[in-house]
Amino acid sequence: MATIKDVARRAGVSVTTVSHVVNSTRHVSAEGRNRVEAAIRDLGYVPSAIARSLKSNHTRTLGMLIPNSSNPYFAEVVHSVENHCFGAGYNLILCNTHDDAHRQASYLQVLAERRVDGLIVVSTGQDATLARQLEGLSIPTVLVDREIEVPEQPCDLVETAHRDGGLLATRHLLWLGHRRIACIGGPRGLAPSEQRIAGWRDALAEAGIDAGGLLWHGDFTSQGGYEAMQAVLSSPQPPTAAFVGNDLMAIGALCAAHERGLRVPENLSVVGFDDIALAAFTSPPLTTVVQPKRQLGRAAVDMLLERIGNARQDRRQMLLQPELRLRASTAAVSAAAAARPGPAPVSSSLPSA
Repeated sequence: MATIKDVARRAGVSVTTVSHVVNSTRHVSAEGRNRVEAAIRDLGYVPSAIARSLKSNHTRTLGMLIPNSSNPYFAEVVHSVENHCFGAGYNLILCNTHDDAHRQASYLQVLAERRVDGLIVVSTGQDATLARQLEGLSIPTVLVDREIEVPEQPCDLVETAHRDGGLLATRHLLWLGHRRIACIGGPRGLAPSEQRIAGWRDALAEAGIDAGGLLWHGDFTSQGGYEAMQAVLSSPQPPTAAFVGNDLMAIGALCAAHERGLRVPENLSVVGFDDIALAAFTSPPLTTVVQPKRQLGRAAVDMLLERIGNARQDRRQMLLQPELRLRASTAAVSAAAAARPGPAPVSSSLPSA
């Protein structure tokens, strides 16, 4: 690989002159610049971004960690982050931790060694040491989507109000007359999952309905949602509706309902969470809670740029509000389903979502 010294010899100039041409740090005559640029083309010389960063203390690069690149939700957040980075003149290095705490720690170290200017982290949710690792970094960092279970967040945070999303979904089903509303939550202990489940519980409590025996768990994958819905429908008193903790699991749940010969929403109403692009193309199209993914990505990048530019030193937390996207997977409870015995009746004063 050609070096800056090779370019200088080919162009018949000093290494300093080549550096000034490459970095535009001082005027070089047109004739000298042309010789240097020709030598660069002939030799295929690629300037070292790391070497330049040692002088400027900036690499114009951000790093991002996500737990699962196969989940369309994370892909859509990354798309927003990458677009905003590019528009701001930054490149993005993406690392997929595969929900593995050891891999997450390793990638944090690698990105720090590569001198990225800032980090965006969607945590695995299973790493008790993450807060300490982030505090030990001298790099501006933003947590996205998932807070860390510690008394004080170690860095900036931007996320959706997951609990409010669970409330929206469940209140909608209650307003449609459903009383036996199952919840298929995500992994136990994962903050967004627990918060969405808490919203479901709150809505049922408002209606005077006991949530006992109506909660199942999946793993935020379509297979997990499929298996959980099979268990739901095998219960002694199958529900008339289900709030599912993310859209991927809801897609699996729709498949399980279809295999049981149930029509959605005539026999079973289903609400998801995330509003991934695929949600509009399921059969039937999925009613779901909208996470503002574009805003999440843009806010994360803006927070980093504030820190990088020394425009702000204090830690900041941003909570974005979800919305309910009504599609064809929910409907009023049927007379036959409503006549079956179930939990306490729904109050007629419940608000609509």
